[in-house]
Amino acid sequence: MNIETISTTEPSNVLTQLQTTIITKAWEEYDSSKKIRTIEDISANVSTNHVFRITFDDDDIIIAKISHFGKYEYFKEDHRIIHSLSNNLLYPFENLLAKSLLKNNRVYIYHYKQGKTDAWVVFYNPTRIYERLPRRLEEHHIRKLGQQIGKFHKACARTKNVLPKSSKTLRTDIYALLHQLETNEKQFGTAMQADFLKYHCEMFLKNRSKYNMNSFEIIPVFIDWNIGNFSVYPNLELYSRWDYDWFRMSYRILDFYFLSRVVSDVGDRTVFSYLIDPLMEDRFIIFLKEYHKVNPLTANEIRFLKEIYRFFILNYVIKDGKYFFSPQYAKKLQAEAFEIYLPSVDRDFNAEKIIEALKLS
Repeated sequence: MNIETISTTEPSNVLTQLQTTIITKAWEEYDSSKKIRTIEDISANVSTNHVFRITFDDDDIIIAKISHFGKYEYFKEDHRIIHSLSNNLLYPFENLLAKSLLKNNRVYIYHYKQGKTDAWVVFYNPTRIYERLPRRLEEHHIRKLGQQIGKFHKACARTKNVLPKSSKTLRTDIYALLHQLETNEKQFGTAMQADFLKYHCEMFLKNRSKYNMNSFEIIPVFIDWNIGNFSVYPNLELYSRWDYDWFRMSYRILDFYFLSRVVSDVGDRTVFSYLIDPLMEDRFIIFLKEYHKVNPLTANEIRFLKEIYRFFILNYVIKDGKYFFSPQYAKKLQAEAFEIYLPSVDRDFNAEKIIEALKLS
């Protein structure tokens, strides 16, 4: 099949023959009667995942995502949970999530395995985008976002009993990192750096038993709430949400670190870091106050935010960073994890400031 490929002006966006082959095979297995005309790489070039716009001979358009990050089984599991979630969310969120294409009433995921290449493809309907929030939010944006996320979390919580089961937990991810440290600590740097990571893993496991976590609800969480991943109506209500790289079933407060970055004083940045500082900003407390009015929080959840941040750095930056982020970001973020992020966990987070502001006991 002769397929024209379109790339953006960035050299890193040029489609490789392998990517073209994988997408072509994935689509032919899905519906060989519908012919592809063009494939365009529309990736953000931050992660190792690649996103493509596919245009067919009849001018229909779909989105394809190729991933080789994590495990195929987890990817399939997550997308089936998300599909079930999207079907079970009620008004006003019934059309919020980007829809995956189905085949035989199941999310269609193509697994390409040849030689050293192990990748998987999922197809989405194009997402409708209304308005994006500004790069730096004003106070009325922050208040409305707090209310909307509170409502969305409540809606997600109402679906939890009808969703497929998930096999991932925070503990399993931390145990996986500890196992990697025991079997090949050199991949994480020096022996001292490996010991530093083991210490933080052990602190996470120790501290998670402090906060009556059996009372924390397990709900669908999307974690990566960068302003480039969702759009809003003119009245600032949530309109659409896409990009499911870090989706999981877990505690609602896993969403809060990225939301603190969205509302932070520095706003959205092209070159980013994962500092703990946004969690302590007054602007984040404004967000939490509005969230709390809609979906009340507990003092123990606020105290556990420190461990959520520690988990995020250990799991997504250290354990999986070199697989998920493009090389230049992975190197930068992992160096900062040792020098800045992890040392700040126990030093710079003050849960009591937030608890007092929310008038929690």
